[in-house]
Amino acid sequence: MDKVTATGLGKKYGNTPAIANITFAAHEGEIFGFIGPDGAGKTTVFRILTTLLLPDAGTATVDGFDVVSNYRQIRKRVGYMPGRFSLYHDLSVEENLQFFATLFNTTIQENYHLIADIYTQIEPFKTRRAGKLSGGMKQKLALCCALIHRPSVLFLDEPTTGVDAVSRREFWDMLKRLKTQGITILVSTPYMDEAALCDRVALMQKGSILTINTPQDIVNNFSKPLRAVKAGNTYQLLNDLLTYQHTADCYAFGDVVHLTLKNNPESTDQMLLQFLQSKGHTNAQITAITPNIEDCFMDLL
Repeated sequence: MDKVTATGLGKKYGNTPAIANITFAAHEGEIFGFIGPDGAGKTTVFRILTTLLLPDAGTATVDGFDVVSNYRQIRKRVGYMPGRFSLYHDLSVEENLQFFATLFNTTIQENYHLIADIYTQIEPFKTRRAGKLSGGMKQKLALCCALIHRPSVLFLDEPTTGVDAVSRREFWDMLKRLKTQGITILVSTPYMDEAALCDRVALMQKGSILTINTPQDIVNNFSKPLRAVKAGNTYQLLNDLLTYQHTADCYAFGDVVHLTLKNNPESTDQMLLQFLQSKGHTNAQITAITPNIEDCFMDLL
């Protein structure tokens, strides 16, 4: 069953298009990820789906309700955690949670089982003002407030941006547990490594969806030879590889360059090594590697 759908969604800010022809369907009980850099249009999509923005084109539904004509019903059924911490800084942890429970005509006790795993980690600080919490603690409190009314669909807009690696890992563990309770989760992130933690992902760039698939199938569809090339001068190596006749694409990846080669049977690693040596890279190392989501994203671009 499709829990969230969008067909041909479009939105402009003035004359600048933010998103164009966004079409997808998120199934019930899955973690559906929107992966892309800042400015890709992820937040605009989420704001339309949570009825905070009106689309200029297309249609969308959440839990079977239209985002324009049935916005009141949708707001009762969704939880939304925006990218920026938006709770009340001057209220304590407990007061923030109580406030959001009251807004939805429920109590903390009624749905405590939903947030128990998360709230127990911040409960020792329940009297502390929200504005004085660490980044990871703010993240957990915001998630509790988004869940306290037991939403059927949870929207998380870049929830791990600016959070340390340990808190990021803990957060995704929480999402997996929430999924087992039947909550459909839509999450956006600029971190390519988090794509592998979703059931399906939409790769976005410049307001458009490049592809939608499972993380594994996206990787499996990468058909070109891929090499990791390392040499003393990475910047010069990158510029030289751009001139290599069999290069399809290349980009820096840490201290190495990921090189996508054209599907050409005449191209060999020995030919590549000879080319690099002719350019002065006498210590160059070439390794065949398996693509990851980021390699697939760059290839789609």
